[in-house]
Amino acid sequence: MPRVHERTFRVRAAECDIHGVVRDANLLRYMETAAYDASAAAGYDRARYLALGRIWLIRETLLDLHGELRLEEAVTVRTWVADFRRVRSRRAYELRHADTGALVATAVTDWAFLETATGRPAAIPPEMVAAFFPEGYADTPDPRPRFPSAEPPADAYTHRRRVEWRDLDSAGHVNNAAYLDYVEEAARRHLAACGWPTARLVEAEVALAAHQHHIEYRQQALPDEELAVTTWLVSAAPETALRHTVVRRQADGEVLAQARTAWGCVHPLTRRRVPIPAALLEALTAVQRVA
Repeated sequence: MPRVHERTFRVRAAECDIHGVVRDANLLRYMETAAYDASAAAGYDRARYLALGRIWLIRETLLDLHGELRLEEAVTVRTWVADFRRVRSRRAYELRHADTGALVATAVTDWAFLETATGRPAAIPPEMVAAFFPEGYADTPDPRPRFPSAEPPADAYTHRRRVEWRDLDSAGHVNNAAYLDYVEEAARRHLAACGWPTARLVEAEVALAAHQHHIEYRQQALPDEELAVTTWLVSAAPETALRHTVVRRQADGEVLAQARTAWGCVHPLTRRRVPIPAALLEALTAVQRVA
């Protein structure tokens, strides 16, 4: 059995949207903090990784949303290592309301073990595996399906932005959770360009709610780099729509990250699921613009 770690977070105002609901990117921040704490509890804190000259970087995240968190509520993140490969490891997460036990989200992240100096993959030492599996590890890693690829249509919406200081983490590049902020911002700018800004969503008594985020991280985005965030609908139905987003470096067109988001609509007060307005779906599937 793997070593299991738990940490509880109290929701702060800055982590919520205009409806008082925690933004999805902040769930990733809770997960990342819990993962670092879990590693330290197993004997691998930041100082030990510095001494080893090694670092873990997230390569892929799958986040399934089952509920919501609101301002001043508390969430308990339960996390454990699911498996090890030669240079990669998968970590699992379960997020629940601290008071009620209601399920908020489940997730898995694939981490790559790298040499800090070169960024090259490094073999995971057996003593590290033993630290996270004190009762012994059965070498049966889960299969990793390929991230779904897609080419943007000619009329896909593109939002251009610069990497800002606030987006960076201690590794000196854009934090994994910040990419989900980029994805959400591009989606909302796309809606606004299609005639559905936040004010119109409020007037229509609907709020956007994601069911799942699948994110693949390919390359690092560095300070002051110019990015092109391109987003489009892969499919659309009244209950669920599927959005694909690609983040590229403008200088060379290299893909830095991509995301698949399944989403729908809820009533902003009751938070019950409601159909996506037909006019919104029609606008999103019409010709889109570049901003």
